[in-house]
Amino acid sequence: MDTDPAPYDPPDWLDREEEVLASYAMRTRQSRGRRHPEAAHAFRTLYQRDRDRIVHSTAFRRLMYKTQVLVAQTNDHHRTRLTHTLEVAQISRTIARQLGLNEDLTEAVALAHDLGHPAFGHAGEQALDDCMRDHGGFEHNRHGLRIVDHLEYRYADFPGLNLSWEVLESMAQHSKRRDAPEVAEFLSAGQPLLEAQVVDAADSLAYDTHDVEDALGAGLITPEDLRDVEFWQRAVERVREHHAVLGPEQFVPTVVRALINWQVTDLLEHTRQRLHQHRIRTVDEIRSAAAMLVGPGPEVLALKAALEEFLRRRVYHHHRVLRMAVKGGRILHELFAEFRRAPQLLPERYLRRILPGFLERTVCDYLAGMTDRYAQDEHLRLFQPFTTV
Repeated sequence: MDTDPAPYDPPDWLDREEEVLASYAMRTRQSRGRRHPEAAHAFRTLYQRDRDRIVHSTAFRRLMYKTQVLVAQTNDHHRTRLTHTLEVAQISRTIARQLGLNEDLTEAVALAHDLGHPAFGHAGEQALDDCMRDHGGFEHNRHGLRIVDHLEYRYADFPGLNLSWEVLESMAQHSKRRDAPEVAEFLSAGQPLLEAQVVDAADSLAYDTHDVEDALGAGLITPEDLRDVEFWQRAVERVREHHAVLGPEQFVPTVVRALINWQVTDLLEHTRQRLHQHRIRTVDEIRSAAAMLVGPGPEVLALKAALEEFLRRRVYHHHRVLRMAVKGGRILHELFAEFRRAPQLLPERYLRRILPGFLERTVCDYLAGMTDRYAQDEHLRLFQPFTTV
């Protein structure tokens, strides 16, 4: 005789954290929770739900068409904010696992770290900051907090995504506007959690290395231009030790992988040394540490700084990149001025948000959410006489 299957009994992930995480890792049971209390999920921890909410958010999907360095029209192969974010999440999880940290929290922090970036990369951020100079300014980390706390609208029971305090803190700690009210409330805890420090380090090593690859792919630089960049040349030597013959299609990706592997290995080695040297055993000891604990050693740090200087000089200031940046900034400046002059042109959802004294912030929210492509289309709709509405 058939019997009904036994009810599903999910494993207790909180107990599993106690078994597998290092003593200095952030456990779900230690979390300060959410702004709006919610019942625990049957089989997903707090940080797993954070990760899922971020992935399902509108702001996350928009990263697909937001500039990293090159606008989307250059080619279909270079990185966007979305692919960069996924690469940072992958590298961060690898590091977190090796250090015994909370991978779910690390992944959530990584996936959220660029949510507040506007269209047209850093040029777009500078343009919006200029527009908002007399109205609180604009900075992508602060705007990321605004997105996850207020602007997302998927849930009936609360505004935003109602993420955990620890993910919000990681976004705030990354901000350069330390005196902003929405940032200041998160600074009293001390140093960032190791999980957040890992994401910061992974972000830095990923964009340095991948910006080189994208610049080569776009023809902004050639491999010969990198002959005086010691970091690159030493990675080439390491590759040649294992591949005497390497096809032209595989050469650059292989060197890029070697650079990433070198940096991750070095970071793990020196982070473990710091944790041992300072006898770090608890989250409280991380909070009270005199300096950040996750990062590369002196040699890689110096090599990385020289690579960044090359990127600033030869890639970020390349005339093709600058032209795209100037054009993107001009588009946002003109859109801001027009919507400020005639707010009735805003979509209805944003019109409803305008409160006395908040017109400029509402316009900024609308512009900051735009992808590169949408901003250009909106500019055409408003300023070209015969485009389709």
